[in-house]
Order: sequence, then structure tokens, then C-alpha cells
Amino acid sequence: MEEQEIKSSTFRAHRLPKEQPLDKPNVLILMTDQQRYDTIGAAGFSYMQTPHLDRLVREGCLYRFGCSPNPICLPARHNLLTGLPAREHGFPDNLFGVTTRTDLPTLPRILSDNRYETRAIGKMHFKPPRRHNGFDKMDLMEELPFYREQDEYAMYLQAVGLGHIQNIHGVRNLLYMVPQRSLIPEEHHGTTWVGDRAVDFIRTNRGRHPFFLWVSWIAPHPPFDVPDTFADLYRNADLPQPYLPKTPLSALSQESRMLGDLPTPAYVRRMRELYYAQISLVDKNIGKILESLEEIGQLDNTLIFFVSDHGEMLGDHGLYQKWLPYDSCARIPFIVRYPRQIAPGTICDDFVDLNDVLPTVLEVAGLIYPTSHTLPGESLVSKERRKDRRWQYMEYGRDNRRWISIRDKTYKYNYYYGGAHEELFDMVNDPHETTNLLANGVPANLVCARGELRRRLVEYERVWGLEGYTCGGDLKRGAPYSPHPQRNEAFPRFPSKITDPLERSQMNRFLDEVLAVVAKEPVVRLRDLDIASWQQKAGLTDDEVRRLLEADDHRHVAGGS
Repeated sequence: MEEQEIKSSTFRAHRLPKEQPLDKPNVLILMTDQQRYDTIGAAGFSYMQTPHLDRLVREGCLYRFGCSPNPICLPARHNLLTGLPAREHGFPDNLFGVTTRTDLPTLPRILSDNRYETRAIGKMHFKPPRRHNGFDKMDLMEELPFYREQDEYAMYLQAVGLGHIQNIHGVRNLLYMVPQRSLIPEEHHGTTWVGDRAVDFIRTNRGRHPFFLWVSWIAPHPPFDVPDTFADLYRNADLPQPYLPKTPLSALSQESRMLGDLPTPAYVRRMRELYYAQISLVDKNIGKILESLEEIGQLDNTLIFFVSDHGEMLGDHGLYQKWLPYDSCARIPFIVRYPRQIAPGTICDDFVDLNDVLPTVLEVAGLIYPTSHTLPGESLVSKERRKDRRWQYMEYGRDNRRWISIRDKTYKYNYYYGGAHEELFDMVNDPHETTNLLANGVPANLVCARGELRRRLVEYERVWGLEGYTCGGDLKRGAPYSPHPQRNEAFPRFPSKITDPLERSQMNRFLDEVLAVVAKEPVVRLRDLDIASWQQKAGLTDDEVRRLLEADDHRHVAGGS
């Protein structure tokens, strides 16, 4: 297979002469973190309450096979930001500073150079966090800010009298994926804050000149810190059950089991309810943003994307989190609204991914890509259609932790460099990937299918993947991977950086917040959890743990549970 079969040509379009007045569309990216593809009512998942995302589906194009080219935070976001894969931007995983490049053109930088007002609101996950990457201004809301002044949302909470809260996005560590409630009411919750800041920006701009606005929520990323107003939205809903595997999974997958410290099916059920509730709260705020665009007469003049960086295993196969090639975390919601070029109510079954965002924006805005890099994505409104959308390539990681994947509508083939482990799934008859058809070798009837997928995957890896992982026309084999399962170890950072002694003395006690977030969740008993491991990581005394557990026991006795 020749290289030009799979490479999209470097994007070219006509730049408007500088002396002409600007008449360009606005660009709005609505991004969630860790949202699965099967979480929008109008996409065929009727258990979801998402009226405003449903509206986007009705008024735009739903891409049913949207994918994350690398299903973990930093790589996925940098693919969207630069339009380039980890081979170029240097983030094959969430590690920073190994091969990272900062000299690449980014989408906001290109638009800023062409007289767009560029604004970022919410979670960006840039390293360092205040690196603007072409944004005129950033209003950040990161998961774990190092110090309060680094984070606009943390500063907002201080201003409205909530600066005493340590776990501003829920308790991680012990309760990372365990059902819990937000310490912050809906009107000040991070999801609401992002929506309100976006509305303020849109109303201030009022169509004065084109803008690029990237609105990014932490939700539905854990902890699932849902405010009381949304916590019971899915309590009695008819929700899908987690999918269970019938054949062994990869060694890498075993690392995600421990992160979901959910000891019973009741925990898993309640966790899923709160995950979906987070999405519905985001949806409410998307409604406010769309309404503000209508108010200023700019809705139809705005190219709108709704995407996520990756999905969430959510208990499927007994797994949690992301970084795996399975659809639960590799497929994402993907909607585009722009009635000037996209017919309302369109449904497309082509493979699309985050690499396609940058070239789509440039084509709609009439701009050129400013360097000679070849882009793996292609504009979704292009008439040239050079990208072969019958295939989807994905990657993750480095060394023997690395895997690569390719799929068409019939099969998905995953290759793990650690031990050269292979997976082949029948995506027609087994869409939830429960049975690895290669678990006991290559069946005779699948030799050709497996061979063709592997041949294509080798070529995609050679062209787009990290350098040095193919040799002699085949994929290299690494040493078998040994999983390193662990609990979430992240604790609040900014409280220890507060320099005012009086203010530090007024902060909540950490253990009081642990009790507070589970107070209204009767399914949670702290004794069910891995208290010993958590105690060690948190540096707690035996007496502190004893008093915590006794208080939680009293909660259950008082509540009759």
C-alpha cells in the first residue's frame, strides 16, 4: 500500500486579502471530558435526558462513528489543538516533557493571526497550564490547580464565599469513582460556571468581530460530584447494564480495574446514574450557550462542534477510565452544526475523529494551514474527500505500554506492543467487544481479514505513529507488559499553597469533606473501601481513621440503612 493512499494532503484554501473587511463565521467548540458516544438521547440512547444536545443533532450533523485518535486527555486535546498526531506534538500519553513540542501552529493561534478573538473557558489540560497556545485570554478551571491564583474558577469560589472548600471538584483518592455529591450548589458548580462564562463572553462580543471560543467542561470526568438538583435524575431510569467479557483482556486493561473502587453492583449502578446526571447538567448549560447565540443573532453564523476527548469504560468489562482501544472509551459523541454548509438533521456513518476539527475550521473560515506539515485529518465539508473514511486508526502510549488499533465497520484489530498481544472483534455481531476472536490463535476463516487489517495497521503506524515501532514491514514486538494497578492518589493541591495563616485556618478539614460528599449517598459505606491503602497515602493516623469510620457508621444507623 502506497503512503499516499492514507495521507490527506496538507490543507490548502484561499486566504482573504488583508484589506478586505472580515466576513467570517464564529467557531465554537463545546467539549466534555470522558463522555461516551452512547450518552445523547437523539443519537438513539433514549435513557439520556439531553434536550439541548438533541437540538444540535436535529439542527446539525450527527457523526455516529466519532472517535478519539488517542483516548486519553493530553494527547486527544493536542490532536485537536494542532491537527497533528503524537508523532509531531509529542504527547502519546499523559506524560509531559519527554518529547513535547511547543513550536507547532495551533488552531487558536492560526485564527488569532487572522483577526479572530480567541478565548478558552474551562479545562484545557495544557502543560504548563497557563501556556496560552494562541488564546487571547483563558479562564481556566482545571482538575487540580497547583495554586488558587492559577485558576479562575478557584478564584471565583473565593469571591463568592466558598473559598474554604478543599475538594472543589469532588473527593478523588478514596472516592475517585465512588458515588458522591458536590460540596458546591448548582449555581456555583464548575459545570455552571463554565456555561455562565461562555454566555458572558458571547453577549459581550455581540458579533463585533469573529470569535473562536473553546468551552471545555471537566464533567463527566470523575469524581462524579453532582449537585443535589441533578443527583436523582437517573435514579429510577432504565439504564443499560455493563458489558461483560467472554475472553481474557489485555494486560494493560488490568490497570483500570482498581481505579473503580466499587465493591458491589449497587455501587456500579449508582456511579452510572451520577455519570449520566453530570452529562445532563452540561446539557443544561449548552442550552444557555445556544440561547445566547440566538440573542445576538449569531447562531447560524457560528460553526459549532460538540465533542469529547475520549469516553469512559464505566464498568464495561469490569473496567474503568480510558486509555484502551475499546469503543466504551475510544468512541465519542461528535456533532457539527453549521446550516450554511451542513444540512440539518444529517446522520453520517463515516469515521471521523478529533484530527478533522482543525482542517474543517480552516476551510469554513477560508484560511490556509501555515506550515508544510501534512495533516492526518480532513475538512468535514470538503468536496475533495481524499481521506479514506472507511478506516479508523488509533494509538496510545509508548514502549511496551503502547497499543495501536485499526477498524472498519466489520472488524477491529488491536495490537499491543507489550508481548505482541492481538485482539480482533466482530463489530457487527459483537459490537460491545466481548469476544476476542484471536484469544486461541487465528481461526482459518479469519486469516485473510486479520492479515489485511494488520497490513493496513503497519502502514498507518509507519506514516502516522511514533517513529521506530515498525521494522521490515511489520510491527515490532516488545517485552510482555506487567500491569501496575493502583488507586487514584491525587489530593487537593492549592490549599497547601495558601499563604495567609488566617485563611488557611478557615479551610474545611479534609476528613469532614469526605463525610459530607457521601452523606446523601446511602449506598456508600466507607468501610467497604480500601481504607488501609488510602490511610497510607493520605498520611492519616489510626485515630483519625477510627473517628471517620465511626462517624460514617453513625450516618447509616441514623439513616436506617
